Amino acid sequence: MTLLDALDYASVLVFALTGALAASRSQLDIVGFIFIACLTAVGGGTLRDAILNREVFWVADPLTLGVATLAAVLVFFTAHLLESRYRALLWFDAAALAIAVPAGVAVALAEAQAWPIVLVMGMITGCLGGLMRDVVCNEVPLVLKQGELYATCALAGSLGAVLARIAGLGDGLSLLICAALVFTLRAGSIALGWRLPVYRSLPPSPGAPKR
Repeated sequence: MTLLDALDYASVLVFALTGALAASRSQLDIVGFIFIACLTAVGGGTLRDAILNREVFWVADPLTLGVATLAAVLVFFTAHLLESRYRALLWFDAAALAIAVPAGVAVALAEAQAWPIVLVMGMITGCLGGLMRDVVCNEVPLVLKQGELYATCALAGSLGAVLARIAGLGDGLSLLICAALVFTLRAGSIALGWRLPVYRSLPPSPGAPKR
């Protein structure tokens, strides 16, 4: 098994767990669990591979769908044991993001893409599955929550990997730096409330025409 394969499998497993937890919050049946888990697990990687014109990873290796399905079934029978399913979802999602972003970066690097493409592929692979999960489950997407560090984490991790490569570090260490940056920033957002400033419109000045 290559490093790319390992990253894809790990990303599928952990993102599938978050999808199944979201399904439990929506009180879906077991087929719904499997659907949401698979959608979350392969969504970002599917778009990444389609854009890069390479065989979609789960088409090349359907076993990844089996991994996502098993994760969904496991959560279906055990989710009730968790004290807070949303809190568990947040932390599993943070772990999944820290795996998926390096997976996207690694694929783009293996395809010898320019650094802007590497950044975009890291963000797409990390963010799109969770975005699809939240939209389908009628939740406010984590990636769009006010001031939430999410896409920022993916961008910072991808940029860290690119800079590490430019500095002459090997692929393995560059991807490790990427994962560490992603998880540290996301964990800080969850546990410590780290946020980005958000746009707030100013009140109109007296006498200004209404727009």
